[in-house]
Amino acid sequence: MPLDPEARQIIDRTPAEDPNQAAELPDAATMREQFRLMWTMPDDLPPVGGVADTTIPGPAGDIPVRVYTPEGQGPFPAFVWYHGGGWTIGTLDENEFACRTVCADAEVVVVSVDYRLAPENPFPAAADDAYAVVSWLAEHGGEFGADPARIAVGGESAGGNLAAVVALKARDLGGPALGLQILVSPVLGHPDDGRASYEQFSEGYFLSKASMEWFFTTYPSDARDLNDPYLLPLRARNLEGLPRALILGAEYDVLRDEGEEYGKELEAAGVDTEVVRYDGLIHGFFGLLATELTAAKDAHARAVAALRSAFSGGA
Repeated sequence: MPLDPEARQIIDRTPAEDPNQAAELPDAATMREQFRLMWTMPDDLPPVGGVADTTIPGPAGDIPVRVYTPEGQGPFPAFVWYHGGGWTIGTLDENEFACRTVCADAEVVVVSVDYRLAPENPFPAAADDAYAVVSWLAEHGGEFGADPARIAVGGESAGGNLAAVVALKARDLGGPALGLQILVSPVLGHPDDGRASYEQFSEGYFLSKASMEWFFTTYPSDARDLNDPYLLPLRARNLEGLPRALILGAEYDVLRDEGEEYGKELEAAGVDTEVVRYDGLIHGFFGLLATELTAAKDAHARAVAALRSAFSGGA
């Protein structure tokens, strides 16, 4: 399908020094600052019952989180959300619109996680933080008005990677029983794995192959990490027993094929999985670019429906 006109406008206005052009921004601090400057908080944010910045104990100190609470009386299901940015850039702010939308429409407590970033904190720091938040909620979710027995995870891009990793860790380590994983354009493999989408959309579509290659120089501690399924879930030998999955991807995205491949492998392992490709769209459609792409409304609605379905039997 042709590139969505709204996506084309975003690509056309993206400056050459965009933080996704990793070859021009080799310094993480510079990337973060330029990323901050290129993004503006939307004026018209969806209303929710409450928003609070707080912390949760983590393996290396307190982990900042932003907690969105819906209107009404809890306890509500909890949806733990991880932002994107190649494990290296990004903050809680860019997902403000999406988190509020899901909180209000699905009637879930959304816990958005400000995990440690690379290269200052390389693998497995982000994965450890991501899992620590879910483990804490399973014991203390009531402090946020959440039901500790009803937890789902989700994220976009590197955040989708962390959500998939948390699902693996929870299964492997006897952790919380998760009701759902929502993976939006997730990072699940490596740029050099040979998938067609990395060649077809290597540059000129907002997220480049060069950017992804750069992120893989910041997050892994060494080459051996690339064989670890807690860094790249497609390296996992066994996907049985994982929670139900909703995988959302964009047609014009280097990460498209690995998300769809993971969906097929989950299905083969007996996991209830839905995979949706948004034709004509680019990376970042769910959170970062949600207010600029009309199709984001459908993506949010699918996430809401999946959350409601996953927890419809809860009290």
